[in-house]
Amino acid sequence: MKLKALAFSLALCFAGVAVSSAQSAQMGTWKLNEAKSSIPAGSIKNTTVVYEAAGDNIKVTTDGFGTDGAPMHTDWTGKFDGKDYPLTGDRNSASRAYTEVDDHTLNFTNKKAGKTPATARIVVAADGKSRILTTHSINPAGKEISGTAVYDKQ
Repeated sequence: MKLKALAFSLALCFAGVAVSSAQSAQMGTWKLNEAKSSIPAGSIKNTTVVYEAAGDNIKVTTDGFGTDGAPMHTDWTGKFDGKDYPLTGDRNSASRAYTEVDDHTLNFTNKKAGKTPATARIVVAADGKSRILTTHSINPAGKEISGTAVYDKQ
């Protein structure tokens, strides 16, 4: 009886390790490292980004500043499957689609009224302690701008 209980306990432990290791490297709370970032004027500046499980979806919450410098909070819930899901709180975008490139890389596209005001690539470092967000967007004046934001895992 003790042997069966021990075997069952070990099986549960291995299952737990498998589930936790399958979690996306993107998950967790990320803080902007302004000293390492290059964010041009007229770009959105997210100071905190949180990726968390929401049932069988992912919830992404950001806090920071909009293109006008006013405080901004966004929410997105969906899957990393390339489909558009609603994005709230961003005055320039109504939906976002994430595509998982590999275990450490995501691409996303923001959309509004049939246009694509922003695209980005997010790459988490191999050690999982930092990530780089490279954005390409169109500012309110219609000019294309690009930037790089570096985030540290909290």
